[in-house]
Amino acid sequence: MKNLIISATILLLLSCQAKNDLKDEKTSYLDLRETGVKSAGIKMIPVHNGAYKVWTKRIGNNPRMKVLLLHGGPAATHEYFESFESFFPQEGIEFYYYDQLGSYYSDQPTDSSLWTTARFVEEVEEVRKALQLDNSNFYLLGNSWGGILAMEYALKYQQNLKGLIICNMMASCPDYGKYADEVLAKQFEPSVLQEIRAIEAKKDFSNPRYMELLMPNFYEKHLCRFPASEMPDPVNRTFKHLNPTIYTLMQGPSEFGISGRLEKWDIKARLPEITVPTLTVGATHDTMDPKHMEWMSTQVKKGHFLLCPEGSHMSMWDDQQHFFPGVVKFIKAVDNNSF
Repeated sequence: MKNLIISATILLLLSCQAKNDLKDEKTSYLDLRETGVKSAGIKMIPVHNGAYKVWTKRIGNNPRMKVLLLHGGPAATHEYFESFESFFPQEGIEFYYYDQLGSYYSDQPTDSSLWTTARFVEEVEEVRKALQLDNSNFYLLGNSWGGILAMEYALKYQQNLKGLIICNMMASCPDYGKYADEVLAKQFEPSVLQEIRAIEAKKDFSNPRYMELLMPNFYEKHLCRFPASEMPDPVNRTFKHLNPTIYTLMQGPSEFGISGRLEKWDIKARLPEITVPTLTVGATHDTMDPKHMEWMSTQVKKGHFLLCPEGSHMSMWDDQQHFFPGVVKFIKAVDNNSF
C-alpha cells in the first residue's frame, strides 16, 4: 500500500511538472518581450536611410527558428500569409509579417526610381538588422515576387541566413513567360484566349472585361484555386490593397505572363552560388512550372523540393495539407542539423 501511495505521488508530481513545462513553453512563445506600450508585435522599421518606414509584425518567440515572410506582387501585402497563423504557432515557429515599401501598411512613396530589385534587397537587409535576425535563427521565405527577392537577397547576403524557402517562383522570368505562353495559354478556350490577346494588344488593361476573362479562366485555376465567391478573406484583402502602380511597373498588368521591369530577370546560372539549406516549393496547378522549381533544388548546393499536387500559386491556401507539413519539416530539419 505504501509503495502504491509513493508511486501515485511520483506520477502526480511528474504530471504537474509536465504541465508546468508546457505552460512555460507556451508562455515563452507568446511573450513578445515587449517593453513600454504593448503593440502586439508590430514595429515600424526605418528603411532607405531612414527616409521611409515599413510595417512588420512579430508572432511568437523562438530564439532558434525565426521566419521572415516576403509577400508577392510586387506591392501586394502580408495579408495572404495569414494562413500561417493556423500552423506555425503550434509548431513553436516565430514568424514576421512584413509589408514591403510601397505596400498598403507601409509608406507608399511615388518615386518610381525606388522600385528596383537591388533597392528591395537592401530594404530586406535593413529589416533583418532591425529585427535582430542572424544566421543562427533566420529563415527567409518568399512567395512569387517574394521568391525573386529571397533569391537575390541570398546571392548577396546569405551569410546572414540559416535557411531559404523559395515558394512558387522560377529562377527566370523569361522562362516564366514562356511557360505561360506555351503551357498555360493552351489550356484556355480558343475564343477566350483570342479575346484576352486582343485586349492585351490594345493595352486596354483598364477594360473590366480583361479581369472578367482572367478571373475564372486563369486566376481561379492557377493563382488560388477557389471560386471568386469563395476566395479566402485574406486573399481578397491582399487584392483590394495591392498597389497597382508598382505592380504594373514591375510585373505588368496581370499574372498571365510578365512584361514589366522584371521581364528579363534571370539568375539560373547563379543558383549554384546559393549554399545555405534551401527548399523550393512548386505546385501542379501553379502559374510557375513545377518541373523548373524541382530543377532549381538540384542547382543550389543544399536543396530539397516540395511539390504541392493540389496547389497553385498560393499553395498556402489551396494545398495546406502538403504545403505546411513540408515547410515545417524543412525548418525543423535545418534547426536540428538533420537536413
